[in-house]
Amino acid sequence: MKHVLAFDYGAGSGRGVIGSFDGSKLSLKEVHRFSNDPVQIGKSLHWDVLRLYHEMKQGILKANFETNGNISGIGIDTWGVDFGLLDSNDVLLGNPFHYRDSGTEGMIDEVLKIVSRSEIYNDTGISFQIFNTLYQLFSMVKNKCSYLEKAETMLFMPDLFTFFLTGEKACEFTIASTSQMLLAGRGTWAYDLLNKLGIPVQILPDIVDTCTHAGYLQSRVRDELGVPEIPVISVASHDTASAIISVPFENSDDAYLSSGTWSLLGVECEKPIINDITMSLNYTNEGGINRTVNLLKNIMGLWIYEECRRAWKKEGLTLSYDEMDSMAEAAKPFQAFIDVDDDSFYSPGNMPEKVISYCKRTAQKAPEDIGGIIRVVMESLAMKYKSSVDGLEKITGKSIPVLHIVGGGCKNRILNRYTANVLNRKVTAGPTEATAIGNVLAQLIALKEISDVNQAREVVKRSFPTEEYLPEDTGVWEDAYDRYLQIIENPVG
Repeated sequence: MKHVLAFDYGAGSGRGVIGSFDGSKLSLKEVHRFSNDPVQIGKSLHWDVLRLYHEMKQGILKANFETNGNISGIGIDTWGVDFGLLDSNDVLLGNPFHYRDSGTEGMIDEVLKIVSRSEIYNDTGISFQIFNTLYQLFSMVKNKCSYLEKAETMLFMPDLFTFFLTGEKACEFTIASTSQMLLAGRGTWAYDLLNKLGIPVQILPDIVDTCTHAGYLQSRVRDELGVPEIPVISVASHDTASAIISVPFENSDDAYLSSGTWSLLGVECEKPIINDITMSLNYTNEGGINRTVNLLKNIMGLWIYEECRRAWKKEGLTLSYDEMDSMAEAAKPFQAFIDVDDDSFYSPGNMPEKVISYCKRTAQKAPEDIGGIIRVVMESLAMKYKSSVDGLEKITGKSIPVLHIVGGGCKNRILNRYTANVLNRKVTAGPTEATAIGNVLAQLIALKEISDVNQAREVVKRSFPTEEYLPEDTGVWEDAYDRYLQIIENPVG
């Protein structure tokens, strides 16, 4: 039995998971879970990176005990775009900024004054998102950030944790691809673009491939924890790329949806697809295992749903997910729609009121109770999935037969059902622990326990159950989707 340890850091929580492989099937055991709470300091929002590293060490301790010192590898995946800066003595310069920090407001427009939208997209193939690393760094340049002026090395979050563990500095390909700073199809930094924007290219580390050895736990870490010399492996360290490894595709034309705080809906491609259509529809070409391309749409996901739940909790009403589902099911269908990617929903705070305000602003009757709000959010999210699948079919010229939903969001049965209905095609849900599974599988490939990603997906099919959803009431949903498009594409407000 081969045991590896996967650290999966999401925007709200993190965990350490042991993956055990017997040569045929894979099993998971979570040994450590912790919250990941951003910290507001003055006007800035940061990640508490030292606490997150402390939790990683606790996970290593627990996994070492659980396996009797028999851990064959450690892999780390996190959310994309965010980074830490090291000075010439490899000292961390402050806490990394959170991608929802306000410092990037207006930065896309400022960048476009210097470099055209088409030039950036043709170079990178990455969609324009306010939180992209490109705009974070440009904001630092524009505001003469002292951290950036002192920086010797930039490391994305998983690479930073790898450095803490091993002392080795490098940048894994899939996480680098989220930055909007790589040349699409080449996997090298877009130096000409960065130089035009005054971003110091000397801080950028070498890019390494997925499924390669990053180093070993350095002696100080081993002595502190009392653990052996464990290899640290560069997995698909962008959590979306890890999740996609675990998708149990039925054929190559299937689409995936990695569902969580964000929803990433796309298809696997051999090469980036960069043209006027993908740019106008804001599809992104992110890196995948074996330098494949994940052509996808970045959607707000369950963020609005979760923020509503947090808002109600602050008001003294603690609702379980089952209670929220029951309230939504009892509410009137198709009473209103929102564009889940509207800028008004991006920042935290009083999300139910934002939903109501959007409906009023677009001349719709706003939901009047909790169930109505939840139903509006869930139906609107399913509608967004439909428009995103339509966009993929337009771009690729291929029909998508099945949508595979993976990740924690695939436990939301109402959303799965709504999605199958509006898509009018089969939807499968599972595996739930997609990101941790993909992390483990990449380690097993690096350790030569599994030959390649195709075999890895066969292991997934043998090891983890999925649930199937078939479309119902498709005519009603088709009519509702037409109304959704009229409201979203031609808003009154």
